[in-house]
Amino acid sequence: MTSPHNRPLRFGLVVFTPATRAQWVAKVRLAESLGYDVVSVSDHLGMPAPLATLALVAEATERIRIGTLVLNTSFYNPTVLARDIATVDHYAGGRLEIGLGAGYDKAQFDRAGLPWIGARERVDHLERTVRELRKVLTSPQSTPPPAQPGGPPILIAGRGPRVLRLAAEHADIVGFTGTAPVRDGDGLRLGGPQEIKRRIADVHALLGERAKDVELNIPVHRVLPSAASGAVTDVWQNELDLGAADLAELPSFLIGSPKEAADQLLERRRRYGLSYFSVLEPEMEAFAKVIEEVR
Repeated sequence: MTSPHNRPLRFGLVVFTPATRAQWVAKVRLAESLGYDVVSVSDHLGMPAPLATLALVAEATERIRIGTLVLNTSFYNPTVLARDIATVDHYAGGRLEIGLGAGYDKAQFDRAGLPWIGARERVDHLERTVRELRKVLTSPQSTPPPAQPGGPPILIAGRGPRVLRLAAEHADIVGFTGTAPVRDGDGLRLGGPQEIKRRIADVHALLGERAKDVELNIPVHRVLPSAASGAVTDVWQNELDLGAADLAELPSFLIGSPKEAADQLLERRRRYGLSYFSVLEPEMEAFAKVIEEVR
């Protein structure tokens, strides 16, 4: 039996800057060579289509797993999405992990010409999507069949109580966002340490016996030397209202030398059961030194 507090660590990279095929190939091959376990893409209009990009990533690499962090399920018909996921997993040789979210950015809906629906309706659609994916991807009639029996692992990411309950019930991986909306549909702010710790504790309580089978994921927003911790003023161009002491306690920040950062990851696994850390692309090489230290 695997305890969440001694589960093997996994390290992911969220890639979003390449513009050309050659840039994507070079970036993901570098990630593979640096020891990352998963390379993920996000789902925003104005960026490459996520599943098509993952097909390229799979073709350009050999062992690294591929994923979405996360698909905005409000954009998709669940049955059609299940077909596309099965196809990518089939052609990628079973390396796909699929991250799902309810969507939070009103501007994306406006740009797509879709009605901006309330949080309840978005989570309703997320739940329908998860149930349909499980149904289609486990069906013997799935064409093409996913390479992984039962389909790719499903990650559900979010912060609200209902999304976290849904994740605890259905997900193979629960993703903590590390952020919270500023106003509904109008940007994000970095969550405070107590807020994130409370969400993690709530999920452990909801998981119950499933805790041994479910992985807990959190983003790593910044990897900083000790001297820089007091100089951080923004994340994703959002102003911070957290002091140095709060940042040091924040599960989505690493501060210190590679050895100190590695120790912080091990401590977060011990205290919170977090074992899957996804770093944002600008921190790719700094975090690679932490991976090396852990291993």
